[in-house]
Amino acid sequence: MGISRWQGGAGESPEAALIRELEEELGISTKTACLAPISFASHSYETFHLLMPLYVCRKWQGQPQAKEHSALKWVRPRALRDYPMPPADEPLIAALCDLL
Repeated sequence: MGISRWQGGAGESPEAALIRELEEELGISTKTACLAPISFASHSYETFHLLMPLYVCRKWQGQPQAKEHSALKWVRPRALRDYPMPPADEPLIAALCDLL
């Protein structure tokens, strides 16, 4: 499962951005057909407004690894509140709890 912070750069679709980010940050690859949008967050920061889609990634190739952070951990959706995250991510926890 992945969360993409899509900013609409250079004509890149939200799905293409997520596929790229999954490769860059977790070292896994997937295809658009394996992604399913389930919700979105809308959050105002001081200098911009973020509209962030949430996708479920149903199938991928490779073993997820922490490429841009020091650690990676699988947790239940309800446990996500125990971890620090940007304010825009917090409302997405409810959608994950409902789905999983």
